Amino acid sequence: MKMIKMNIKNLFLGLILVGSVSFVNAQTTQTDATATTQTTGNSTIEGLKKQIETNPKDTEALVKLAGAYQDASDWTNAVDTWKKISVLLPDWAPSYYSQAYAYQSSKDDANAKIAYEKYIATVKPEEVEQNKKNLAYAYFYLAFSEQKSDPNKAKEHIAKSIQYDPTNQDAVKLNKVLNS
Repeated sequence: MKMIKMNIKNLFLGLILVGSVSFVNAQTTQTDATATTQTTGNSTIEGLKKQIETNPKDTEALVKLAGAYQDASDWTNAVDTWKKISVLLPDWAPSYYSQAYAYQSSKDDANAKIAYEKYIATVKPEEVEQNKKNLAYAYFYLAFSEQKSDPNKAKEHIAKSIQYDPTNQDAVKLNKVLNS
């Protein structure tokens, strides 16, 4: 019996030790991965900026740069880059959705609302099917932002949101609140 007790203690101590080593390794690995991501992100951004300097109308490079800014949570530069894309491609709806996302992420709700409205207005009828989830979210955002200032408009927006994505539980809940 004493031998079993001792083996259990050794097993327990071994597990604690292994767990500690794993924890330390995870902490070190995570920090290293973060540093690598930041370095890679910065070099990606710098490379794209140089590419755009040589051709300011390179929309593909601009889209990659805007995405890199978003990945780095640099919302100001992301918005500025998406705006440049919107000027070059005024009928390309995803640039307005991405602007709205960047504005929303930077807590600029007024401009996010404007950009979501522009996105909705820019989606062409033949593009609706492939944009249903984004349209649903854009309408949800508008409904949420207008629920107090214009409840009737909010009801219209939430109905559209649910039409595009009836599985969105946040939209379903907001619909119940607006219509109760």
